[in-house]
Amino acid sequence: MMTTLTYLIILFLINLTLLLLGMMINKRSYMDREKNSPFECGFDPSIHTRAPFSMRFFLLTVIFLIFDVEIILLMPLTMNIMNSNTHWPLTSSIIFLMILLLGLLHEWNQGSLNWMK
Repeated sequence: MMTTLTYLIILFLINLTLLLLGMMINKRSYMDREKNSPFECGFDPSIHTRAPFSMRFFLLTVIFLIFDVEIILLMPLTMNIMNSNTHWPLTSSIIFLMILLLGLLHEWNQGSLNWMK
């Protein structure tokens, strides 16, 4: 127990030392007007540089991320179905796939997958 506590204290001190060293080395001038202004080939910018992003693109990426994670959850089910003597893994995977398909149909009906609108 004592060795674990000693290691934790040593690691904390090393992390604190590296943090303070990095803060001392990082002496940037954040108030420099030239560095804070946008650069467009030497000219002043003609449009606002912080244009808002497309909400449709954001929704599509979130939907892709959710379905991607759910597909990763489905991958171990094949081994469970093959190694199981009961029908429960097959039934649970079919229920899971049905929920995924219902969610996909709902997104399709809501128009979230329609890019050109």
